[in-house]
Amino acid sequence: MAVAFTKEESFETASETLLPDRPISPHPNLVTEAGLKALELQFQQAREVYDAASPIEDVNERRRQTANPLRDLRYLAARLRTAQLMPAPTLIETVAFGSTVTFRRDDGRVQTYRIVGEDEADPKAGSISYVSPVARLLMGKAVGDVVETGGQELEIIAIA
Repeated sequence: MAVAFTKEESFETASETLLPDRPISPHPNLVTEAGLKALELQFQQAREVYDAASPIEDVNERRRQTANPLRDLRYLAARLRTAQLMPAPTLIETVAFGSTVTFRRDDGRVQTYRIVGEDEADPKAGSISYVSPVARLLMGKAVGDVVETGGQELEIIAIA
């Protein structure tokens, strides 16, 4: 049989299975206790999805089904390996990693965020990464301090 008649993986299948790795931040991988548990859970879930797809007999379909979880497993393994568990802040005099800080903007809006690790940051849910511009400005500041960002002032009104 000529080589032309053998079934080979199509370009489309190859592009679906050769996913680039998720980028790893150059910053230290600081995590809260909840953030570490979330990483462990995500790793376990990715492992379960990968294991469920591994027995698929069709090679191309197996590659398609395992591509995302395999990429996630590589990323999460690296993040777990480099995770630095940070203790919860014991003092609330100044903003620190793990603090919940409330500030007032120039326009009167009041916002509250917890400062957490990069992988657990979710601004819509009230948490921001410690490497975000706002968190960097707030870290080390106390109630009553004012910082400026983007031509706007933020006044810290509470730290918990």
